[in-house]
Amino acid sequence: MTLRAAGLRAHSSQWALPGGRCDEGETQVTAALRELHEELGLDLREANVLGLLDDYPTRSGYLITPVVVWADASAAISPNPEEVASVHRIALGDIERADAFDFTTIPESTRRVIRFRHAGQFIHAPTAALIYQFREVLAGRDTRVAELEQPVFAWK
Repeated sequence: MTLRAAGLRAHSSQWALPGGRCDEGETQVTAALRELHEELGLDLREANVLGLLDDYPTRSGYLITPVVVWADASAAISPNPEEVASVHRIALGDIERADAFDFTTIPESTRRVIRFRHAGQFIHAPTAALIYQFREVLAGRDTRVAELEQPVFAWK
C-alpha cells in the first residue's frame, strides 16, 4: 500500500494501492504491471498475476479493476517519489483481525462507508474496499464491495 505523493493532481496524500489508467492497447493486467513498475520499481510478469477482484466504481469517475499479484517478500521496492510518498507492507494477519474493518454512515449517502484500521489510522474506500474483498476471498467468502461507500473527501 502507498501513501500518494502530495504533488499529484488527483487524490494527493491519500492511501492507495499502486495503479493508474490503461494506456492505449493495454489490458488491465498489463496496465497494473506497468504501474507497479512505474510506482514501485517492481518488475513483475503475467506469471505473477494470481487473478482479479471485482471492479470498483469510484465517486471520482474511475473504474478500478484490482489485479492481485504475487511478489517475493524480498523483492526490492524502489518508490518513485513523484508518485509515492511512502510504501507500507501490510501483513495478512493485519487484514484478518476481527477489528481491522468497520462500517459507518454519512449524511450524504445511504451506502455504508468502509474503513480499514491500520497503524492507528483509518484508510477509506476504495483502498479499504479492495483490501476487504481480498481478505474475504482468502477466507473463501463470496463478498462484493462495489456498493461500499467512500468518504466525501474522496468524491472529487
